[in-house]
Amino acid sequence: MKNSKDRYWDCLDQAMEASHGGRIEEALAWLEEALKANPAGAEAHNGRGEILWDEGRVEESLFEFERAIGADPKFGTAHLNRIELLVEEAGEFETALEACDELLAGLPALPRLDRPFQAELCYLKAKALFYRDDLEGAVFLIRRAIKSGGEQGTYAAFEGHVLFEMGSYLEARRVLDRAAMSEPDSPHILYGLGLVLERIAWAGDDRGSEESREEARQAAELAFERANSLDPIQFPRPLSVSVEFFDEVISEALDNLPRSIREYVEPVLPIGVEEFPSLDLVVGESLSPQTLGLFMGVPRTEAAPTEQVPALDRILLFKGNLEKICRDREELIEQIQITVRHEVGHYLGLDENDLERLGLA
Repeated sequence: MKNSKDRYWDCLDQAMEASHGGRIEEALAWLEEALKANPAGAEAHNGRGEILWDEGRVEESLFEFERAIGADPKFGTAHLNRIELLVEEAGEFETALEACDELLAGLPALPRLDRPFQAELCYLKAKALFYRDDLEGAVFLIRRAIKSGGEQGTYAAFEGHVLFEMGSYLEARRVLDRAAMSEPDSPHILYGLGLVLERIAWAGDDRGSEESREEARQAAELAFERANSLDPIQFPRPLSVSVEFFDEVISEALDNLPRSIREYVEPVLPIGVEEFPSLDLVVGESLSPQTLGLFMGVPRTEAAPTEQVPALDRILLFKGNLEKICRDREELIEQIQITVRHEVGHYLGLDENDLERLGLA
């Protein structure tokens, strides 16, 4: 008869086999059996956490990762899973940053800080900083991750994405070109490269010519097509509609505003349409190059009663970005309606609760 230790590891093997075969309930049942053999089994708790996370049961997953860490504080995988979940699902960036810093201190009671583990911690800390809009800090940390863990597609893709968000398009292109050469079948890298090439083609640069911009445009199309062929669900081919159709949908969105709102919108009409945010906005105003819409000016609630509404107040919609996130015209129409309502709400100085109450959400 097998002892409890052997039984524990046998159950873990069965759980892994079931999980890889997509038999989720069976995998969870085997992990329960493993925990009967060893109630403090860190690997079993971590395994449950990973499966529950895949099933969208985030709070239960976090609880399991924390139980795994409590059972074995040196179990690095559970620490990394917990931090990633805090960043990607819970939005608890400060907690994630504190956990990264504690582990990076290399305390004896915690996992050994070897180079791969250090690289993963730097990567996760970079992501937390990115979500807190500390883009420079994120670049610094992801480069530390690359220095510790070597060139990896995941790290390079993230570095390229952060540089893209900063408006450093040429530098982002160099990073993603290099990554695409080492991992030519990564749809994530290819799609990111497509975004960067598209902006270079649209905005150009001081050294660029019309020929080089056209070359970048064609390369962007090829990158998008390749990403779509590798993963058509996550990376659909960008939608494209005429300017006339886009303007027509904007007019319909304005007509659909509540009557009580329409009269207040006149000062910011017509709504402007640009393909993408300018580099001045991205760099100078720290605006994401993937922003869908923007109100520029002073909200009505902040303007002095005696002041006329400044002529500079305006609303912009970014056609190329809206097309990117929609799979068909129906989705695009809906998203334009949503974006128009939100930017009108910003002009009126409304918060999210106000937008919902007035039918603008």
